[in-house]
Formats: sequence, C-alpha cells, structure tokens
Amino acid sequence: MSAHSPARTVLVTGAAKRLGREIALALAHDGWQVAVHYRDSFEDAIKTVAACADSKRASAAFHADLSDETAVRQLLPQVIAHFGQVDAVVNSASAFEHDTAASFSFASMEKHMRSNTGAAILLSEALHTHRRARPDRATTPAGVVVNLLDQKLWNQNPDFFSYTLSKAALEAATTMLAMALSPHLRVVGVAPGLTLTSHMLSEEKFAALHQLSPLGRSSTPADVAATVKFALDNQSLTGTTILVDGGQHLMKFERDFSLL
Repeated sequence: MSAHSPARTVLVTGAAKRLGREIALALAHDGWQVAVHYRDSFEDAIKTVAACADSKRASAAFHADLSDETAVRQLLPQVIAHFGQVDAVVNSASAFEHDTAASFSFASMEKHMRSNTGAAILLSEALHTHRRARPDRATTPAGVVVNLLDQKLWNQNPDFFSYTLSKAALEAATTMLAMALSPHLRVVGVAPGLTLTSHMLSEEKFAALHQLSPLGRSSTPADVAATVKFALDNQSLTGTTILVDGGQHLMKFERDFSLL
C-alpha cells in the first residue's frame, strides 16, 4: 500500500495478545487501521492499540464476548461506527480447552462452537452486509475474511476434541461462506502449525517440538502474520486454506503437541 492510498480497516479478533496481537501489529505496519478485539484482556488490548499507533495508523480497542451472539452481532457495527467502514475481518480468537471423547460434553462442544465457529460466521455475514451497502463496492476490491484454522485438521489426533470439531466446522464454513458471499467477499483459511508455547509446555519442550517437521521448523508468528497479509491482498484467493506449518501436517502425531 502506498503512502497516499486510503487506509483500509481490519477487525482482528483476539488481538490483545499472542498470535492475534502479532497479526494486528503486522497489519498496522502494512498500513491497515486495526480494530483490536478483546474479551477479558483490556490492558493488553490498550498496549496493542498503542503499538499499532506507532505505525502512524489509527487503531482502537473493542470488547466482545464471542460466545454471546448479541455481542458478536454488535461488534462489527461498533467498528464501522468508529472507523466509517471496514474492509476485512481476521478471525483469530479461539477457545482452546482440553477434552477427549471420554470427557466430551455438550457444554464443551457448544462453548467452542460458539466462539470459534459461530462468531466467525456471524462476523463474515456482517462484513458482507456492510460491503454490499457501501457506495464504492463496484470500484474497490472485495472485502476479505481470514479464518485462523489449525494444521491438525489435516493430521488429526483425538486430543482437544471439541476444539478440533469447532475448527473442522470453521474450515467447512470457509468453503461455504466463500460460495455464499461472493462476489462481495472473499473467505480464506490460514492454518498454522505449532507457533507459540503455552502453560502446558516448557520452553525447552516447545523448542524441541517446533523442530518436528519436514523443514525442521514449524510456523512462527511472523510466518502466520505474513500469510494473513498475503490472503488479504491476493484478489484471487477464496474458499481455500493455506497451511503454514513447516509441513507438520505431513507427519503423523498420535497426540496433540502439548501432550507429547
């Protein structure tokens, strides 16, 4: 984007910290105005907003519980009211709680489906409605939704049962939405491999697991953010998923990384 181009606006969910924050910062550096969504991490969201502002582009924080349908339906209109228009949504926020087939419950499934699948679908449709109503729709590129998925969909194991179901549903929704919302909206999936450590992994264990791939390294936050930028900019992409995992989906893992 040139310095004289009008700023595009993107809503990044779960942008207060971790991978969502890295994506938000990369897009701000690339010239996007960033709506930083958060649920509980207000102070982290404000820090992300401040860091985005260092790139000389406007940014603001927006609160919503993505498991609450009313809150999700109100989120994009709030962003539009603040920035005037929105060009893209990156669905990065995810519920990620461990369960198995033995411990599975309707409550766990519903929690993950609401936050990880339902919210992304509602935000996609809201962006589509906004895009169709814009007077410049015929002269500007289509709007874009990027859904963060997971390489484990192509290399399944039975851990994090409800989470995996929700991401599988989101992968299917990516295809269906691309069909339903064209030509006004493109919908693209990005599926990282092991990218960031967690409370379940020591730094040493994470470093060792990160190397378990055909390329000897999995994805980094910078890799994932660069792929999100590519998906936002490439006007020919829709209804497909890009795996960014160093080839981890080509290797068989009997358990989730955190439980190996």
